[in-house]
Amino acid sequence: MSLGASARLRGERVLLRPWRDDDLAPFAAMNADPEVMRHFVAPLTREQSDAFAQRARLQVEQAGFGLWALELPQLRFAGFVGLSAVPFVLPVPDLAPDPHEIGWRLARAAWGQGYASEAARLALRHAWDVLRRPQIVSFTARGNQASQAVMRRIGLARRAEFDHPRIAEGHPLRPHVLYAIEAPGARATVVGS
Repeated sequence: MSLGASARLRGERVLLRPWRDDDLAPFAAMNADPEVMRHFVAPLTREQSDAFAQRARLQVEQAGFGLWALELPQLRFAGFVGLSAVPFVLPVPDLAPDPHEIGWRLARAAWGQGYASEAARLALRHAWDVLRRPQIVSFTARGNQASQAVMRRIGLARRAEFDHPRIAEGHPLRPHVLYAIEAPGARATVVGS
């Protein structure tokens, strides 16, 4: 794994890298795929997808971390994996101040092969070694078992259930689960390291 100023993280099979213009079309196709987006309120339009990618690109370029584009040997753009500040107050007790979230969204062609876990471990190590975060959280809709499995595989433990404050009351995706992991100084290691 490399943690250089180029904001690239390399694993055995994955590369987390800054976004490029040629990522926009496959990202938009992924965000329009109802299966990929089934645990989100709605698929994204091309405009929404491009705006998301632009925000992610700027975050990685300016801060050296964020939601990196995921590249695989056989797929130049496979989705994103990375870290971001949680943009709302989590209604969960006992979290570190200013929580940062680890998250991912992969194209279907990259599902079920361990890429999300491998890339997320790189992002976690960056959170500990470079950003010095005391804790990382991750959350998803309660029914998203695949993402919860990745959370467990990389060492996060389920902490709480909560209603997502940005999803309308009564919406079936409003109930969320939150997982968290402490920095290695407070915990043995990142699972799978």
